[in-house]
Amino acid sequence: MKTLITGANGFVGSAVLRLLINKGHDVCALVRPGSDRRNFDGLDLEVIEGDLRDSHSLERAVTGCNTLFHIAADYRLWLPDPAPMYATNVDGTRALITAATKAGVDKIVYTSSVATLGINKDGKPSDETTPVTLEDMIGHYKRSKYLAEQEVHKLVKEIASPVVIVNPSTPVGPRDIKPTPTGRIVLDTIRKRMPAYVETGLNIVHVDDVANGHLLAFEKGNIGERYILGGDNMSLAQILEYICINQGMTPPSIKLPHNLVLPIAWIMERIASITHKEPRATVESVKMSKKVMFFSSDKAKEKLGYQSRPGIEGLDDAIKWFNAENYK
Repeated sequence: MKTLITGANGFVGSAVLRLLINKGHDVCALVRPGSDRRNFDGLDLEVIEGDLRDSHSLERAVTGCNTLFHIAADYRLWLPDPAPMYATNVDGTRALITAATKAGVDKIVYTSSVATLGINKDGKPSDETTPVTLEDMIGHYKRSKYLAEQEVHKLVKEIASPVVIVNPSTPVGPRDIKPTPTGRIVLDTIRKRMPAYVETGLNIVHVDDVANGHLLAFEKGNIGERYILGGDNMSLAQILEYICINQGMTPPSIKLPHNLVLPIAWIMERIASITHKEPRATVESVKMSKKVMFFSSDKAKEKLGYQSRPGIEGLDDAIKWFNAENYK
C-alpha cells in the first residue's frame, strides 16, 4: 500500500508519518523545495518535492497512491498578506483532493481543525454538530480552514471523493519545530516570557494521540463525516500553572482584560509589519481567546475507538523536547 502524506515535516504530520511507517505503510511525503526536513531525518520514506499551489506537482504526487493523508496547512495567526494562506489551505486542498480522486486513491484523510467548529456560548464543550457559520470565523487562518473544509464536503458530494475529516484540537508534544502558536505558549512560559495571561480555555491533546486518531479515521471513519480528535479541556491559567510547577517556577498571577491586550497586540502587529518578524501577540489570537474553546471527542471515541492520555502528558513531552533541543 503506497501512502502519500502532506505536511510530513510538520508537527502533526511527522507524528502521523512515524506511526504510518511503524504500521508498515510504504510512505511518500510531499514537501516544498527547501523546506525544513529535520522531523523525518533518518526515516524510511520517499520524498517528493511539490507545492499545494502547483496543481501539476500534486497530480504527479498522487499517481500510484492508494491512500492520502492531507495534513499540510499554512498555520499562522499573523501574516502581512493573507492571499498565500488561502491559496494553500483552500485552493491547494481542493486541487489535491480532486487530483487524488481522479487518480483513483481509495481513501483520503483530511486534517481540518476545531477552528472550523462552533463554540457554545454557555461554555459547554462543542462537538461536530455545534452550529457555525463563516461569519463566526475569527481571522484568516480560521476562515481559510473553514472554507477548505466546505470544499472537501463539496468534493465528497460532487465527485465522490473518499474523504474522512478529522478535527484535531490543540496538540502539544515533541517535534514542534516551528513552533506552533500553542507550542510558543509552552516555550515562552518555560523561558519566563509569560508574566500575565488572559482568561480563555483550550482542549489540550498529545500530538501522538492525534496521530493515532488519523490512523483510526483511515481504518474506521465514514466517508464525508468528521471526527474531533481532542483531549482535556483546560483553562489557560491551569495550563500555565502546570507548566510552571513542572519547571519549579511561580505561575503568573496577573490576569489581563482582553480589551487591554488588544491595543498592545495591534501595536505589536504594526511593528511586525516593519520588522517582518512575527509578533508575540496578535489581534487575531486575542480575539480568539475571548471564546472558551472546549470540545468533546465522544464521537471519535464511540465510532473510531479513539483514546487520549491526560493532556498534561503532552505538556510534559513538549517541555522536555524544547529543553532538550535548547529552544530559546
